[in-house]
This record gives sequence, structure tokens and C-alpha cells, in this order.
Amino acid sequence: MRRDLQVLFMRLLGAGTEDDVQAILDAEGLATDETKWTPYGDNESFYGVVENQQAHPVPALVEKITNGIDAILEKKVRLEGVDIRSKDAPSSVQEALDRYFPDHRNWDLGDVRRRQARELQIVASGPRRDTSLLVYDNGVGQAPADFPSTFLSLLRGNKNDVHFVQGKYNMGGAGAIAFCGDRRFQLVASKRYDGLQPFGFTLLRRHPPELAAAANRKNTWYEYLVFDGKVAAIDVDELNVGLEGRNFTTGSLLKLYSYRLPEGARSIISRDLNLSLNEFLFEPALPFLTVDNNERYPDNRAPITPVYGLKRRLEADGETVETRFSLVSQTTEFGELGVTAYVFKARSRNQGAKDTKQYIRREYFKNDMTVLFSLNGQVHGHYTSEFVTRALKIPLIKDYILIHVNCSNLHLGVRDELFMASRDRLKSGDKADAIRKHLRDMLLDSELSNIARRRKASLNIDDQDAGKMLRELARNLAINETLTKILRQTFDLSDRPAGAAERQRDEKAPTRKPRETSPFNPQRYPSTFRVRGGDGDEKGMKLFKLPLGGNRTISFATDVENDYFDRTNDPGELRLVIMRPGETSGGGGAANTPSAEGDVLGITRSSPTEGAIKIGVRASGEMKTGDAFQLRAALSSPNGELVETVLVKISDPERKPPAKVMEAEPPLGIPELVLCSREGGEGRKSWNDLQDAGVEMDHDVVVQPFVDEDKLARIYINVDSSVLKNFNRTAKSTEAIELAERRYVSAIYFHTLFLFATTKSRKYALQRGDGEAPEDIEVAEYIADLFSSSYAQFLLSFDTADLIDAIS
Repeated sequence: MRRDLQVLFMRLLGAGTEDDVQAILDAEGLATDETKWTPYGDNESFYGVVENQQAHPVPALVEKITNGIDAILEKKVRLEGVDIRSKDAPSSVQEALDRYFPDHRNWDLGDVRRRQARELQIVASGPRRDTSLLVYDNGVGQAPADFPSTFLSLLRGNKNDVHFVQGKYNMGGAGAIAFCGDRRFQLVASKRYDGLQPFGFTLLRRHPPELAAAANRKNTWYEYLVFDGKVAAIDVDELNVGLEGRNFTTGSLLKLYSYRLPEGARSIISRDLNLSLNEFLFEPALPFLTVDNNERYPDNRAPITPVYGLKRRLEADGETVETRFSLVSQTTEFGELGVTAYVFKARSRNQGAKDTKQYIRREYFKNDMTVLFSLNGQVHGHYTSEFVTRALKIPLIKDYILIHVNCSNLHLGVRDELFMASRDRLKSGDKADAIRKHLRDMLLDSELSNIARRRKASLNIDDQDAGKMLRELARNLAINETLTKILRQTFDLSDRPAGAAERQRDEKAPTRKPRETSPFNPQRYPSTFRVRGGDGDEKGMKLFKLPLGGNRTISFATDVENDYFDRTNDPGELRLVIMRPGETSGGGGAANTPSAEGDVLGITRSSPTEGAIKIGVRASGEMKTGDAFQLRAALSSPNGELVETVLVKISDPERKPPAKVMEAEPPLGIPELVLCSREGGEGRKSWNDLQDAGVEMDHDVVVQPFVDEDKLARIYINVDSSVLKNFNRTAKSTEAIELAERRYVSAIYFHTLFLFATTKSRKYALQRGDGEAPEDIEVAEYIADLFSSSYAQFLLSFDTADLIDAIS
């Protein structure tokens, strides 16, 4: 019997597609033999549990990888002779890594990474467009008799009290079955790490719907293959299953037949699938390999590629990533929330803005995830770029920023309200909305505001000619009451009647010269750390007054490099402790004991930025005027911690004086007109100027509406577009060319203006594409794309009289 089962297993293992598996079952008489199948999870009703897991095949596959990592960590603990549920076992994934993988911070080094990655592999087989995936882990493995309570169980929560693994619900790994072709075949095979038990295997499938219908059943179910009511057991010492650098001896093998990979990940898995796996595993606990073969792709020069997470890829890409910064927030409401933002260059790799944006999207945004929420390095949910445009209101950088939110240290109750059990999307609700608002506030009060300000500044121009042209166009344009009403819903139009005299602006006030500063010379490790500013001294410490219910930023000077907290190799940390005064005798660096009330202040710390580390503090509503706390900040260093202690005292709520109303020229109320040309000059922006800020501009672009703070602030019109150049080829005089340009500018400007106003006021939602996942686009993108088609040519080529004549 075992010999026959061994032959059956090798045939199933070698099958390339679900059709091959079905043919094997038919030939062996197993397909319709009801005695050979038993319900998955011992319950036919679990069909809905399986089908309602991850909504996307890549995060479903990530669950298999996560289970493999858990199995490897569990094996390490058991080899040490420790009960995985005891207090001697690691209390977290990070503690397990530090204990069993002391080199884990060096996994960005090629040899170390590949050596460890061989312990966990995804191997592709089958035809190119009908790929099957084999997932291997050199983990703890399972005995055949234990399959029903491990691989084949659901909702038992058998990892809930094991704190060093990611799994919890005992169902996440089931999600991948729903993407295994039409018949849902999945081979499960395993052998325990100690080799004391035989090798076991079974085959999962969806009970054929036609058989369920013939038996008058309303629903089908999932089931697995058994012999004499048990999982098959055979003798296997070693197997060649196509792994990189080894044969299989112990551990687990899961083969997903005809796996439905999404478009963009169906070709070479060591390239396309690899990119998606890196996105969903921002910082995996262990690296792993994606293995393709030259039989499937003879011209592929890199069939074997390690996956070690998006974080390490971003850190290694100095050519495309312009800067990164981090924030850590600690509040009583949420716990600790870590945020790291990566800002990409608008142009890189000697390419223009358009090609750079396409490269960034291809390499880092294959799944349209701009804000990644992770737990122990695995992405559990995300926001798209709409968070940047609608919450942050900085659309200029929406294609050039990736934000990682580390939720590992959030309060358990907050995590439960934020993530779905499937670990692939976020919940909706009050707590999720509060997290979104908190994240928005953190980012708007960070270095991101300075980055956005610099990019916006590169788009400014003192263009008196364009402004004069715009005023003349607006003054002479006959806008009736209905059109004015539409514009007033979006723009702040002045009530000044057309043709009224314009008030002359005063001469520009003299601008203050920027203060000269010495260049910052960053060090790998800090040698100095001292507090700046303050409101005097008290008890030997710097005093900072914090208005009740308000915020205060405390800045510390240091000489350490900007990525000190965020680099993978040998990062530093800043430890913050809040204490009641009187618990210690000292300040200025004395070691203190934290107060039990240390969480009454909300704290946000930033990563170093050009020699400054900023700590934001906020007083909770439980505090009152006169309360005081000591804030102890300890910056790690190889030569010992650098410590500063300051005194924070709650003062009366801040009373802001009424803002002075400055007399100024009544605003035109409509967007600024900015003319652009290839070379710039004469008050025009050059294409390079715009591309440096991330705005696409070339011969194919007619207009780029610029939205700032959700308002249409400027309209960039390209006077070197192909549309205008082609139109002017037939012009017979300089006057005709000038007239065509004015007509072109006025038509594009006011059509853009009314298209934006109407679309916004009517609250249209815009999408591009079709199929399962159409792309949400902003109004500005829609208008720019509309004019890049033949619409601008139509406006330039025809006027009302021409159209009437054509109709006649």
C-alpha cells in the first residue's frame, strides 16, 4: 500500500496544472470515490470561511510564507528544548530573531541573505500562463496523524498563545485555496524536523459542484484526500523538488496548482511576483527565495531572487529615493504608532518626470498601496494615494511618496478595531477614522510639510505678462449669472465689476536675507545631544511651558546622520521617559525612575533632520495648570547613552490675538495662469523646472492643473505643445501666430477652469480603466489627460461660427 501511495504522491508532485491533477485522480478512480474524501476542518460549512479570506491572490500567498516563517521559528524554539507556550519561549517575533538569528540585521548582505533564504522558497512550475507554485519551508513539520489539527483545521486558534509567531486565528493559510484554479487543488506534504515520524501527504480540493448539485445540496464544500480515513503516510528520506541549493528532507511542502496570479505577476515569478511579495511583506522576519527555471523562461538571467522586504529595497535605492524620515507617536488612546515616509525624486536615472514616475510605480506601487499598515513586518491593510490628495492635501507628491505605518505596538484593542481577521484590508469605524486623522496630523506637522513646500516653491514664477493676459481675458469675458454661480462654488471670485480700475500694488517690501549657517557634517554615531531653547531654567533643568490642551515642540541638537533611527544596519534609538518631579534629585542626565502617570502626555518624536531631533508633546485633558513633568530623553551611542532631562510645566491655555486684516488688492479669485515652454525664459517656466517638481511636461502635454489644499491654484499651459506647433505650421504671419497662441491659452485656461469647477461642484467620482480594479483618479489628472487627446486640437481648430457653418 505504501508503495502505491508513494507513486501517487510523486505523480501529484510532478503535476504541472490542475488539469494534470484531475487526470491523475480520474485514472486512479479517486475523483468520485466518496470514501476517499473528508471535509476540510471536519465541517462542510467551512466553505464560506475559506472563500471569504483574502480578496487578492498575493496577500493570500503571503499567508503561506508567514506560516513558513512561523514554522521555522517554532523549530528553533523546540530544538532548544523549550515549550513554545511557556514563559521561556520568546515573547515576540523580534525577540525570537535576536535569540536565534543574531545576524538578522545583516540580511541585506548577499551571502548571508541567500544562505538563510534557502530555508524558505517559492518554486514555479507548469506552463507560463498556468503557473503552479510550490511553497517549501525547513520548519518544524508535522506528523501525518497531526494534519487534521494543523494543516487541515480551521478556527481552532492554536497559535493564539504562542507569542513569537504571526499566526493567531488558524485560518489565514486557507485563503490561498480559493485562488488555486477552478478545482481548488492544493497538495499538502510534511515531515517532522526530528525525522521520527513518516512523511505525510494529502490533496485538498473543492468538492465538485456538479456532484453536490446532483446530490441535491445547496452548497459545495472543501475536502481532503484520505486512505482508510487517515492522511497518507509514506517513507521518504530525501526528495529533489527543484529547490535552490538543497533537496527536501524535513519540513513542509505546499503545492498550489494553476494559481491565479494577478496581471503583472504572471510571468517570471523571480521578477514580477517578487516585486508584489516585497510590497506585502514590508519587513519579513526571514528572507526567502522565489525560484523560476530556464525551461519556462530560457532567456531569464535571474531565475532565482531573494525577497527580503520593501524596506531594504528602499534603503538600497539611493538613485530613486530622495529622502526618508520617521516619526513615533505614543498616546494613551492608541499606544505606539511608528511612521516612516520615503520620498522619491521627481526625476532620476537620467530620465524625465514621466519615465521616472512610471519606473517608481512599476517598482514600488504595483498594487496601488501608498500607505502600508504592517504588523511584525507583514502588511495588513493600506490606503491608496487618495490619502495624500484628500487627507494631506498635497497632490503634487502623491506619486512620489510611500508611507509605512508600524502598528506592532498599538494597543491590542486598537489593532482589533483596525484590521480585518484576513489581514489584507482595514476595517471601517470610529477607531479606524481616529487613526487616519492622527496619522494625517502627525505627517502635516513633520518634515513632509517642508518637503512639499520646497517642491511647490520650484513651481513659482513672477510672470507679470501672464498675469496681465489673464486679467485682460477675465475682464473681457462675458460671464453670465449662471456661469458665475458655478465658479463661486469652487473659487473665491471678487465682486469687482468687469473693467473696474485695478489697484496698483505697493512696491515689494525688502526681503530678509537668509541667515548664514555652517554646513552640517553628519556622523554615523552621535557624539553630542543637547536641548535647544526653552523658557528659562528651574531645578537645574531647562523649562518648557506647555499650554493646557495645546502642543509644544522641544528640539535637541545632535551631530548624527538623518537615518540613524531607520537604517537596517546598526540603527540607534531615542528612549523617552516621563516622570513626576520630586521622584529624582537630579536633572541634566541623571538616571530616573518613570512615573506611573507617564502616559498622561502624548509624545511624538521625529528622526534626526540636519542635526535636529524634535519631540512634540501634548497635554491631555486630565491635566491641569501648574502640573509639571520631567521628560528624560536618552539617545543611544556606542560610548554610552547621551541623556538630557527637561522640565515640562502646564500653563494656561494659549490665547491667540485676532489676526490682523491686511489691506490688499481684491483677489482675482481664479487660478494663476503660468505659461510653460521647453526652454523657459521671458517669464515662462521651462519643462525641466516642472519636471524637477514631479509635474509631467513635454510635447504631448497641453495643460497641467495644479491643485493645492484641494483648490485649483495654478494652470500650467504648455505653449510648446504639439497641438499648438502643428496648428501654427499653416500660419502666414507673425500676427497670426500670436493670435493663435492667445486663442489657445484662453480656450485651454477657461475650459480647464469650468471643467474643474463643474466636476468639483457636482461631486463627481472619476475612475479610469475597467475590470476588477478600476483606478481612482483626481480631477486634475482627468483634465490633463482630456486635453492630451484631441480635445485641445478641437478647441483650437473650431470656433462657434465654424461649427454653425459645418452644421448648415
